[in-house]
Amino acid sequence: MIELTHLKVVAALQRHGTLTEAANSLCLSQSALSHQIRYLEKKLGIAIWEKEGRRLRLTRAGDHMLKSAHKILPLLEQAEQTLKAYAEGKLGVLRIGVECYPCYEWLTGVISVYLSRVPDVDVDIFHQFQFSGFEGLMNRHIDMLITPDRTDHSELEFEALFEYELVLLVAESHPLASASWIEPDRLASESLITFPVAPERLDILTQFLWPAGVSVAKHKQIESIEIMLQLVAFDRGICALPDWLAAKVSSELPIKTVRLGKWGIHRKLHAGFRREDAGIDYLQQFIRLGKHPS
Repeated sequence: MIELTHLKVVAALQRHGTLTEAANSLCLSQSALSHQIRYLEKKLGIAIWEKEGRRLRLTRAGDHMLKSAHKILPLLEQAEQTLKAYAEGKLGVLRIGVECYPCYEWLTGVISVYLSRVPDVDVDIFHQFQFSGFEGLMNRHIDMLITPDRTDHSELEFEALFEYELVLLVAESHPLASASWIEPDRLASESLITFPVAPERLDILTQFLWPAGVSVAKHKQIESIEIMLQLVAFDRGICALPDWLAAKVSSELPIKTVRLGKWGIHRKLHAGFRREDAGIDYLQQFIRLGKHPS
């Protein structure tokens, strides 16, 4: 019979790739971990891993077992966290995932209000995932996903929290600073600065430039919004942010905002969750607060 320990071993080996690193993550010696692997493979009568130099690679059977681990381990972790919260006299745990920097900035603005209004709930914030945010919901790594992107899925539900406009940020000295709005071709010679995410998840590309068949001269990715804004302020590039975030972070810098297109690019921030959890009161309280933060 496969035990919980075996699932943890498979997940750790896949995550770290070597016996040494996996053993360290599980607080085991390398010999102890090797023994567990041999025992599991002998018990199942099939190889779970194959060596590729110093690293290990999943076999087909191992891949199947890993998929089970990805489903079962988060579920047990969730149950353990919830029971621990019950034992401490709390209602439960709300695990919130954020997929983008603006999502995280928005969350920091409402989380303190939520904690003060719902003191009997523990909150965990996850900024990065081993999987995508949607998979995080489906695999129970998180209970709620804050995202500008929603998807149609029979097991998931998305509530719109608020609408925002994506705006362009340029230096006050930039030729575009005096424009009230611009067409995509005005950015063909520009250096675009974005957060380090996949291009297909950048609205400035998918909603503005790509539909017009326009590419920028240069595209650089930076994790720090502070550095991004400094580069823009010194006319070393341009960037795009939600209007509410642009107003918050650029008020003391020589930066101007410009509308993207005559009518602008309007998006919505959503809270995604599993339909089976729709009746959880503290989850719904967070959504109500997200829609009406004051």
